[in-house]
Amino acid sequence: MPEVNRSAPPTVGGWTRFVTARPRLALLAALVITALAVFAGSGVADRMGSGGWQAPDAESTYATEVLAREFPASQPNLLLLVDSGSAGVDDPAVAAEAARLAERLKAEPGISGVGSYWETASPALRSEDGQEAIIAARIGGDEKTAGETLDRLAPAFAGERGPVTVSLGGPVAVQHEMQTIIQEDLLRAELIALPVTLVLLVMVFGSAVAAMLPLAVGIVAILGTNAVLRGLTEFTDVSVFAMNLTTALGLGLAIDYALFIVRRFREELATGADTRTAVGTTLRTAGRTVLFSALTVAVSLSAMLVFPQYFLRSFAYAGIAVVLLAAAAALILLPAALVLLGPRINSLDLRRLLRRRKKTATAGAGSADASPGRGWAWLGALVMRRAPVFAIVTTVGLLLLGLPFLGVKFGTADDRQLPASAESRVVQEHIRDGFPGSPGGGLEVLVEGQGSRADHADLKARIEQLPGVLRVEGPVAEGPAAYYSVLPKGEAVGEETQQLVRDLRAVPSASSLDISVTGTAAVLVDSKDSIADRLPWALAIIVVATLLVVFLLTGSVLIPLQAVVLNALSLTAMFGAVVWVFQDGNLSGLLAFTSTGDIETTLPVLMFCVAFGLSMDYGVFLISRIKEEYDRTGDHEHSVTFGLRHTGGLITAAAVILAVVMVAIGTSRVTNTKMLGLGIALAVLMDAMVVRSLLVPAVMKLMGRSTWWAPAPLRAFHRRFGLSEGESSPAVAPAALPDRGGRGSLEDPEPTAETEEISGASRDLGEPARR
Repeated sequence: MPEVNRSAPPTVGGWTRFVTARPRLALLAALVITALAVFAGSGVADRMGSGGWQAPDAESTYATEVLAREFPASQPNLLLLVDSGSAGVDDPAVAAEAARLAERLKAEPGISGVGSYWETASPALRSEDGQEAIIAARIGGDEKTAGETLDRLAPAFAGERGPVTVSLGGPVAVQHEMQTIIQEDLLRAELIALPVTLVLLVMVFGSAVAAMLPLAVGIVAILGTNAVLRGLTEFTDVSVFAMNLTTALGLGLAIDYALFIVRRFREELATGADTRTAVGTTLRTAGRTVLFSALTVAVSLSAMLVFPQYFLRSFAYAGIAVVLLAAAAALILLPAALVLLGPRINSLDLRRLLRRRKKTATAGAGSADASPGRGWAWLGALVMRRAPVFAIVTTVGLLLLGLPFLGVKFGTADDRQLPASAESRVVQEHIRDGFPGSPGGGLEVLVEGQGSRADHADLKARIEQLPGVLRVEGPVAEGPAAYYSVLPKGEAVGEETQQLVRDLRAVPSASSLDISVTGTAAVLVDSKDSIADRLPWALAIIVVATLLVVFLLTGSVLIPLQAVVLNALSLTAMFGAVVWVFQDGNLSGLLAFTSTGDIETTLPVLMFCVAFGLSMDYGVFLISRIKEEYDRTGDHEHSVTFGLRHTGGLITAAAVILAVVMVAIGTSRVTNTKMLGLGIALAVLMDAMVVRSLLVPAVMKLMGRSTWWAPAPLRAFHRRFGLSEGESSPAVAPAALPDRGGRGSLEDPEPTAETEEISGASRDLGEPARR
């Protein structure tokens, strides 16, 4: 029989008395803070960047910065594609107009390194059909400054200009257009997600009043996080992509936490408890679980802080802020609202008429036994009767779904992330398809030091002898620095070109010369190495946090290990789908994206951290309820069935709502955002409907009472510092519990008329009235 913690349950915190004693003051303070957050967070998206995939401490980053400073023409980020039509780029009128455009561009503030086909006669700047050519330049400053410069230049240069038509492209145009599209898509996603979420919440709760509370918590979390991110932009770079995570987690987790708390509050009301007592009990039980769940998700997201790329760090900033704010709102503002509402939480029950019709139709038909959660109890019993079959089949199925990930290829994000109609993508495609060589795929070798002309000639000869080199140009010298342009034989970021980067870095040179390599393939190599170096630390943070929190919840050594393994299994379908769909291009027509044949290097890391944290969110909900019942009864199998019965519907409803939000994010026209939204939606659904419903009860049945084992020192530690959702009560020996036909050791009572009225919505979550 398990040891039972008979000490009085600790309170959630000092705010329990505050929110019950001064609920109006708490809500007023929240309203004022939210209004300030709206003001503080305004314009946050305009201050964010759309890059951040490079490691700031990498060799390629250093070389890029030096070349941009010393040789601006070597690092153009603005391309003017000049289309001459049928006249041809060598037509005198076309050449004259192009020369005027180049001179005007040189005179613009913030522009350097202007060059063109008509000035250099370089064949790389002229299309193979002779109808298009390029004017290249570099816009200085950070991403925000470069975007402002581009906005100023576009009206003056783009469009019909005499005998030519000019379109703007290049990296700065791609990033700026991506940032604009992400902002537009995020607004559309919110307009889709909010009304659909409200409808789903009404279906879950029945009461329109109860349905509004989770949305209010989510909106507070989102607005607060925007203010936090706005403040962070004053000190560090923040990716605009993080805005999507703010919206998704702000709504999704707020709804999760509010569902859990409101369900428990309504359950307490159904037992006849007064409003303040119900709120206090809810905070001591569900509130504690929400608090630890939020901390677990926040720690999972904080693992991204170990990576140097600000793209990943931005998601950690946004994720940690929105999770903690969602939990704070759920534990402070929501209880205050519940105190004021009391039984009116069930007001405006939009399904009452439907339930009455259902009762009339089933009256006298022998269907009065509608015990809430009976379906989940039946599923739990079925799974445990056939535990080996369910465990093996489910595990094998998940592993098979993840097999495509074994063929993953990592790459870098480019213009093909944008929709096909985006101007900057059209320009890049014209250059990629119509110009000679491998545009964007060249490598630059930066050479610093006091080398002689013979040293430079010897270095060039060594580079030309490398197997992956097609052509070497240079050196171009400026003081003690020089650079070579290396055109590879292979694809821009292919394996052959990545190997060439490593070969270039290994080329011997004079002792007085320092060599650094940059270019698209070099950035990819450095990014992969950077992530590989820090990935073990990130995984260690996630695993240790998971083990610690689940141990504090359960006092078991085996359940935390089980949680880590099963959470990882729940992500296999997501990773398999990412490769099968987005890398291999399956369903690209249906989902309206262009496959590049690889996956951006940082995306799997981001998706793992987010999806693992959300899986732990649902895992904590289920395990805490199982532990509560096990402490009360000492019956292992009954506790598993009880936990599934009381949380199965809740977790499924929360997962469906979060998936709706993520799918709305996945409607983005930017491929990486689409991948993020749809991939996490799939992971959430697989975790709730397969892992929590089938695999967890099967594994816990196979482990039996040993599930709860821990060595004596750890048991003592848990008795002192552990966490339990329920009120402590002496455990009942399993032998003293009557057999109720496999339904568990205690019979659930038939719902009373009061329970039918007060907690009708809970039946759809599989939540019976508290016994």
